[in-house]
Amino acid sequence: MTSPRIPYGRHWLEEDDAAEVLQALRSDWITQGPRIEAFEQRVAAACGARFGIAFSSGTTALYGACSAAEIGAGDEVITSPLTFVGTANAAVYLGAKPVFADIDPASLNLDPGQVRRRLTPKTKAILPVHFAGLPADLEAIAKIAREKGLCVIEDACHALGAEWLDSKGVWQKVGSCSHSDMAVFSFHPVKHITTGEGGMVLTNRPELAERLRVFRHHGLRKVQGALAEAEPWRHEMDQLGINGRITDFQCALGLKQMDKLGRFLERRRRIADVYAQALEGLDLTPQRFDRERFRHAWHIYVVQVGLKTGSPDRRSLFQALTEMGIGVNVHYLPVHLHPFYQRTFSYRAGDYPVAEKYYDRTLTLPLFPRMTDGQVQEVVQCVGRIMEQEGAPHAAR
Repeated sequence: MTSPRIPYGRHWLEEDDAAEVLQALRSDWITQGPRIEAFEQRVAAACGARFGIAFSSGTTALYGACSAAEIGAGDEVITSPLTFVGTANAAVYLGAKPVFADIDPASLNLDPGQVRRRLTPKTKAILPVHFAGLPADLEAIAKIAREKGLCVIEDACHALGAEWLDSKGVWQKVGSCSHSDMAVFSFHPVKHITTGEGGMVLTNRPELAERLRVFRHHGLRKVQGALAEAEPWRHEMDQLGINGRITDFQCALGLKQMDKLGRFLERRRRIADVYAQALEGLDLTPQRFDRERFRHAWHIYVVQVGLKTGSPDRRSLFQALTEMGIGVNVHYLPVHLHPFYQRTFSYRAGDYPVAEKYYDRTLTLPLFPRMTDGQVQEVVQCVGRIMEQEGAPHAAR
């Protein structure tokens, strides 16, 4: 399969990134060393949280967060059907049932009204997703959680650097956990910064931070008190955990990438602005939000094709752009439509009509910080040319 000339997403590594990794590889520590804690502190400080606990991937971080929340068999976790499968899988790993609530058609994030309708006595947690980098309505979700005594775990894997204005007029950073118990980030190569693979959970609660650290280390703790005096080498497992550890050389890369986060975010926002202006008037409906209240992190740029006029269809635009070397993608098949979820939990097409309607027409355009102005214009021109050739009418402005 030929790689596209312009991929939908791509990491940006420079010589100083490589130098940091090489320095870590030449040090006394390549895993479980000082760079891990330094990276954890750096990300937590950037987001305004007290504690950061790094993991080997965003998925293992989600798994750890659900474990720290003591989610288990018989529990239900409400989340969005519009997300990567790892979000819901984290609950399934622990024996819980993922219960989906439909999305808001404009923001594409969880609809708090739909969340409320899905509550049952078995509900243990709400797991909102900041889809594409746009903050979910955390105030409304937190209000529901407080009323019912539920845990809130943010899937912030798309949203490092995003912010939202609360009802008191204060800007809140995604990951500050001002309205949640934990927030989870991913450092996969197409995310805002990368450690290769990697993830992190942020929290302001020390007991959750401790559970997370123990979980990522097989559930093992060093014994305390008299037993430690007798057997100072002894570690005991009092909870089930996994090997979710990240390496020092990955965190060396992460630390250097954090130096560049502001530049990366600014570039993503600039590209998104160019798309919004250049594609206005075409029947391509972007994610809609109040720019006075939200600072989008733009992990991906999604549009719904032909939503207003029905032309062109998503399949033809996808195919034509692919043939031109433009690496378009689709994010995501709603989780409840995956065979495993239909087989295991009896979900069916039609259960979440807003998410399904979105999926039928969505297309992801290339967006990454290393993308040049010329590449951005090439994407815009190719999209416009295809829609003109297909005779697609312009949407009403």
